[in-house]
Amino acid sequence: MTSETIISICLGIGLSASVGFRVFVPLFALSLTAFLGSWELNESWQWIGSLSALIVLGVATVVEIFAYYIPYVDNLLDSAAIPLAAIAGTAVMVSTVADLSPVITWALAIIAGGGTAAAVASTSGATRLASTATTGGLANPVVTTVETGTAVVMSAVSVVFPFVAIFLVIIILFTIFKLYKKFKPSKT
Repeated sequence: MTSETIISICLGIGLSASVGFRVFVPLFALSLTAFLGSWELNESWQWIGSLSALIVLGVATVVEIFAYYIPYVDNLLDSAAIPLAAIAGTAVMVSTVADLSPVITWALAIIAGGGTAAAVASTSGATRLASTATTGGLANPVVTTVETGTAVVMSAVSVVFPFVAIFLVIIILFTIFKLYKKFKPSKT
């Protein structure tokens, strides 16, 4: 495995984790990075770096961010976000991975990309649902701001420092695991 392949895997996993918080933020970051020529996407995914994709993903990003600030719409978005995050996480991983066979690329994309995105999105949705139940939705804007900020930071770190992104993903997944164990119903 070349260093470019390892970097591309780190980039893909970092962006996939970011997808779990906001579906369009990392896709927009990837589109912007490819548009500026800072990252070359796989041949069949180069359209993501086009001006039209950049505009569409930019508008979708803004709409998604603002929609999460609308009470109860945020919970509806979370229910759709989990499967969308898994698909987007897989797509991000496939588009960034370099120099691997298609079988390994797709397996890695589905497991690492889609799996990471789905795990983060599931926890994010559960957090918002708990926030809605305990505060009547009053704390949801705080949750939204933290999630959006995390998506932006993870996307930026993934693009600029892919190796650091892997460590952040490990911290996020560890935190998710700890939260899951804390809130998991005990068997009685």
